[in-house]
Amino acid sequence: MFPQEIDAMLLLRRCHSLTRLGSLGPQRCKAASPLASLAARLCSSRREDQRSSQHVNNSASWKTVVAGLLTGTGAVLAYTLHHQKVERADAGLPSEAKSSPLPVFNYDEVTKHRSLEDGIWVTYKGGVYDITEFVAMHPGGNKILLAAGGALEPFWALYAVHDQEYVLEILSQYKVGELSVEDQKKQENTKASDPYASDPERHPVLRVNCKKPFNAEPPSEILTESYITPHVFFFKRNRLPVPQVDTASYRLQVEGLSGGELSLSLEDLKTQFPKHTVTAAMQCAGNRRSDMNNIKEVQGLNWGVSAIGNAKWGGARLRDVLLAAGFGPEVAKWARHVHFEGLDKDVTGTAYGTSIPISKAISEEGDVLLAYEMNGEDLPPDHGFPLRVVVPGVVGARNVKWLGRIVISAEESASHCQQHDYKGFSPGTDWSKVDPKSAPAIQELPIQSAITVPADGAVIDRSEVTLTVKGYAWSGGGREVVRVDVSLDGGNTWQVAQLRNGDEGETAEPSPPPGRAWAWKLWELTAPLPPQAEELEIICKAVDNSYNVQPDTILPIWNLRGLLNNAWHRVKVRVRED
Repeated sequence: MFPQEIDAMLLLRRCHSLTRLGSLGPQRCKAASPLASLAARLCSSRREDQRSSQHVNNSASWKTVVAGLLTGTGAVLAYTLHHQKVERADAGLPSEAKSSPLPVFNYDEVTKHRSLEDGIWVTYKGGVYDITEFVAMHPGGNKILLAAGGALEPFWALYAVHDQEYVLEILSQYKVGELSVEDQKKQENTKASDPYASDPERHPVLRVNCKKPFNAEPPSEILTESYITPHVFFFKRNRLPVPQVDTASYRLQVEGLSGGELSLSLEDLKTQFPKHTVTAAMQCAGNRRSDMNNIKEVQGLNWGVSAIGNAKWGGARLRDVLLAAGFGPEVAKWARHVHFEGLDKDVTGTAYGTSIPISKAISEEGDVLLAYEMNGEDLPPDHGFPLRVVVPGVVGARNVKWLGRIVISAEESASHCQQHDYKGFSPGTDWSKVDPKSAPAIQELPIQSAITVPADGAVIDRSEVTLTVKGYAWSGGGREVVRVDVSLDGGNTWQVAQLRNGDEGETAEPSPPPGRAWAWKLWELTAPLPPQAEELEIICKAVDNSYNVQPDTILPIWNLRGLLNNAWHRVKVRVRED
């Protein structure tokens, strides 16, 4: 449900709930007051004919923020919303209500509040919270109801993004009491173990965007040291704990509405199907989000330029496996999509899932792999062991890790990441009017390049005379990068960089067939330092064989999720005199 549908409903719900809250005594009203105080004024303004324009603007602003919460991750918007609520509620609360002591509840009393009718209560670190009024605004939807009448800790251990100051500040506004000391001790004795405890070790050089679940990228200068990215430096994009998979019992399920079914072990995939190797780059849709975030705030992990990597993937072709399951070329007469589901599941048992067009899946030129190797070795746990799908030329989100199930379907995947995320929107679209149904799911990615050396803010000695600039370039859909232009003076003049598709001193990879340029290209330019320049603005832009070129600035491609940033990449360096 999205903003245009929920604004009126949400306001009416607030008005209705305020009537109920009025009969529950000062403690419940205290907990609800941050929302109730603001909502009461908003509801009242709808009933009164004469209101000031200030109140009208407040109502519109409030609805915009709530809409943002309901359609996105909501972190920044939630923070703003609740600061407004605290300020406004504090202004209207009598001093005796602010200073009144909180009651003590036992666990049995808390467990009675498991529904919207009885109220949704939860506990956290000894506190009791009535979050009934927050349920509709929870960015994660109704999954918050799984904790109703119990402790938040086991769920927040899984969704560790909650362990941030602004989230705790939001929660504090709904506190209604304290849990009895006896029940606090019982909770401590049954404290859930860390679901991330069995995650693999990671290289300490990685720049961490989120620890739990783990999301990280290498420093840019390391990224392009090698044409083939070592798995330890390949960016990590996880949404949940890394699954622990027993290869002896592992089975890949392949099924569809009008075809056969197939259950394959890892050994079956290795012995019953020819092994194919594909060198392919993989890029997160949020790569370079930090640059977009610097222009105007967006939602999502603040990736730099290194949410991309290039690897040699080995495994069975998806096409061969589908044929073995009875899905031949005629399947395209009724099916349009191939769904992939991982073994990483949330607390509801929902697996991470997504889909690609069947035309890509069954094409001999599509090169889609069910990969069990990365760079000549078994897939590492962070990259999908024992099996992942590799969809060359397509956004990283479709390359499902820890693959457990494949479904042939006439419909696109109904998953959140297919229907509500990983979509591009106009720069003029904000959270109050975003409609995910209006945009297609991202598949092929646009032309991209970035500077990895020198780093932004680096200092160069004038005595060095020349400057070497390095980076990567890649285009989605199998389109080959044919040129990278580099400017040392902010775009006034340009020079063509040297491209390479291998490491220096080693045999370069052969030129790919048309439409199957899945790997990135590294590039390098060595040029004289511009005389008298005290600061250089270095820019790169790539061109592919369809003559697609990167846009010069970010603002025209800005979008509220910070996806698909492929504007000219710019770094500034200072020249130090001898």
